[in-house]
Amino acid sequence: MDIFAHMERYDYEQLVFCQDKTSGLKAVICVHNTALGPALGGCRLWNYASEEAAIVDALRLARGMTYKNAAAGLNLGGGKAVIIGDARRDKTEALFRAFGRYVQSLGGRYITAEDVGTSPEDMDVIALETEHVCGVSAGTAGSSGDPSPATAYGVYRGIKACCQEAFGDESLKGRTVALQGLGHVGSNVARHLAEDGARLMVTDINPLAVEKAVKDLGATAVTTDEIFDVECDVFAPCALGAVINDDTLPRLKCRVLAGAANNQLKEDRHGDALTARGILYAPDFIINAGGVINVADELEGYNRERAYRKVAAVYDNLMKVFEIAKRENIPTYKAADRMAEERIDTVSRVQRKYLPR
Repeated sequence: MDIFAHMERYDYEQLVFCQDKTSGLKAVICVHNTALGPALGGCRLWNYASEEAAIVDALRLARGMTYKNAAAGLNLGGGKAVIIGDARRDKTEALFRAFGRYVQSLGGRYITAEDVGTSPEDMDVIALETEHVCGVSAGTAGSSGDPSPATAYGVYRGIKACCQEAFGDESLKGRTVALQGLGHVGSNVARHLAEDGARLMVTDINPLAVEKAVKDLGATAVTTDEIFDVECDVFAPCALGAVINDDTLPRLKCRVLAGAANNQLKEDRHGDALTARGILYAPDFIINAGGVINVADELEGYNRERAYRKVAAVYDNLMKVFEIAKRENIPTYKAADRMAEERIDTVSRVQRKYLPR
C-alpha cells in the first residue's frame, strides 16, 4: 500500500503507529481532519487479518468520522484508532494504559471513545492515562452512558424527517416500517416507532429479540431473508453494513430507506440506483449521528437535556440534505457529502484568512 499517496489523495493529516512490547500493544491512530476541532472517533479492537488491513480500516473510519462530525454540526474533526487483537482474549489493563499514553502524547489532537470490541469500562482504564477520552462507564462523573438510546432517538427523528419529505406528513401513525435488526439500537428505534403508531415488521438473528418485539410492541415477525420483500413505507436497516446491494436492492418495496446501520450502500452506485427507483435514502452518517452527538457533549460537561436537543436536530440535518439533493439534482448520499465538505471548507477558508502573514 502506498500510504503517503493515499493520505495525499484524501487529505489525511496524521497516521500514528503505536507499539508497546510489554503489553503487546499494536495500534494505529489516524487523524483525518482537524479543521473544525480535535479529531473525535472511537477505538476499535479487532483481530485484523494483516497490519495493512488495520491501517486501511483506520484510514477509512477516520475519514468517515470527519464527515459525520461535520454534518452533525459538531466542532470536531474526524479520527479513529484501531488496536490489533482479539477482544475476547487480549484485553488487559496494561494494553489500554499503554494506548492511553499514546493518545495523551498527541496533546488533544485526537479524542478517543468506545467502538467495536471496546467498552465504557475500557475507556475508564484509558482515562487513567489521558483526559482525551469520552464514553466512559455510566456512573462516572461526566459520563453520557450507553450511546445506543441516543443513536436510536436520532434515527427515529430521521425517519420522521424522511416521512415529511416523502409523504408530506411526518406522522408515523399507520405507516409500515420493516425493521432489520433488533440489537441495542434497533430495539430502541422499534420502541419509538411503535409509540408513534407505526406498524412494525421485524427480523433479527436473535429469536429472543424478535419474540420480545412481537410481545411488547405488537410487531409482526418475518425471517431475515423475507424482510427485503415486505411491502412497507420505510425500510430501516439497523444491523450489518452493505445491506443494499445488487441482490437486495431490486427486492425493496418501500418509499424510504432510513436506518441505523453503518455503510448501508455496498457501493456508491447503489445510492444512484435508489434515486432512480424513487426511493428516498437517508445517508447513514447523517441519520445515525445521535451517538457521537451525545458522547461529544461530555466535552462540555455532559447535560442530557442539552445533548438530546442536539440529537433531535438529525431531523433538520436530513432536511438540509434533501434540499441540497433537490437543488443540485444529485442523489442524497452525494448531497450529504457536499453538506459536510462545504462546512469544512468554509471554516478552513476563515482560518486561512486570519493566519499571520
